[in-house]
Amino acid sequence: MEPKFNNRKNATEAIPAPWHPQVYQPEADTMLLLEAAMHEVQPGETVLEIGTGSGYIARHVSAITRCYATDINPHACRTARTQGVEVIRTDLASGICRRFDVVLFNPPYLPTSEGERMDDWLEYALDGGEDGRDAIRRFAGILSGIIAPFGRALLLISECTGIDEVRDIFGRQGFLTFIVAQTITEGERLVVLRIMHDLCRMSAGMRA
Repeated sequence: MEPKFNNRKNATEAIPAPWHPQVYQPEADTMLLLEAAMHEVQPGETVLEIGTGSGYIARHVSAITRCYATDINPHACRTARTQGVEVIRTDLASGICRRFDVVLFNPPYLPTSEGERMDDWLEYALDGGEDGRDAIRRFAGILSGIIAPFGRALLLISECTGIDEVRDIFGRQGFLTFIVAQTITEGERLVVLRIMHDLCRMSAGMRA
């Protein structure tokens, strides 16, 4: 039986698999995002998962359609490849010059002070900065360049990150957000946001 690594986000039953201890293993947030993705993704669409970690989500989505993945963690990239995932080692989607129908992201969302930071690869999956929204802000800034005009992003966030604050970040970038899945695990509310271009605003901008 594989040991259960507590990665501090949330906990679920251990999944027997050869996860590297510096790779975020599938937890309750992983399962919620996977469930939302399996409802969202359609055959023939192109999908990108940012921060794939173990590759658990990308592997399942690949049973429906072509799914690419990225991660900055070299141990995560190696682990995902053992799952048959097409993964590129990069920061978010840096260097990727195409648009996708669906983008998936379970970001590091734990509010983390300077004194709480650990100098290891696993921290990339956990450390969301002082307010838990550092990686989310960066993602919002690049999203328009990686999703198709009618594309969607699914973003997993926690109430500890500030759900309304996260929605406001994307609203200021010209996106609409909808809660499409949620659960409570160990007293923590997790939600999945569907994020889409505000097509009315885009049309108005083109006419102006």
